[in-house]
Amino acid sequence: MARVKGGNIHKKRRVKVLKQAKGYFGSKHRLYKTAKEQVMHSLKYAYRDRRQKKREMRKLWITRINAACRMNGISYSKFINGLNKAGVSINRKMLSEVAIDNPASFTHLVEVAKKGLEGKTVKEEVKASVKKESTKKETPKKETSKKAVDYSKMTVAELKKVAADKKIAGYSTMKKAELVEALSK
Repeated sequence: MARVKGGNIHKKRRVKVLKQAKGYFGSKHRLYKTAKEQVMHSLKYAYRDRRQKKREMRKLWITRINAACRMNGISYSKFINGLNKAGVSINRKMLSEVAIDNPASFTHLVEVAKKGLEGKTVKEEVKASVKKESTKKETPKKETSKKAVDYSKMTVAELKKVAADKKIAGYSTMKKAELVEALSK
């Protein structure tokens, strides 16, 4: 039986590892043994840090929100508790962006949270404001003049619906021209 040498595969595997180690300091990018060791560690670190990155970002958001809350005279924990009690669901990333980009809106959210701590929800506020607006609005005047409708631009199905609403007899067997004529009377 002939001897099998793994020359090409052997070389490709080593070249792949050395490519991954490109840019490493010292012999870690030149020598296969040290490069392989460093690449394995690097891959472990990358895996671990992809998860840690999420934790670090959440910490950063909470720190930013806390700073903005302190400027508005409330602690972070009371702010979040107040928002939950008020029925406001907004994630910490968005709260952080609002705190940085739009301090006036964040101040409004702090007010909502303070009201939430008192036991009021946003839905109750919206209902109260809608009631106030509805009492302030005047009832619209009804128009006495009828608008002329162009039945010729409507489809047959639409014309049949209008004819059914107006209770025109025999509308189901009529053609478009007949329906337009019957409706325009």
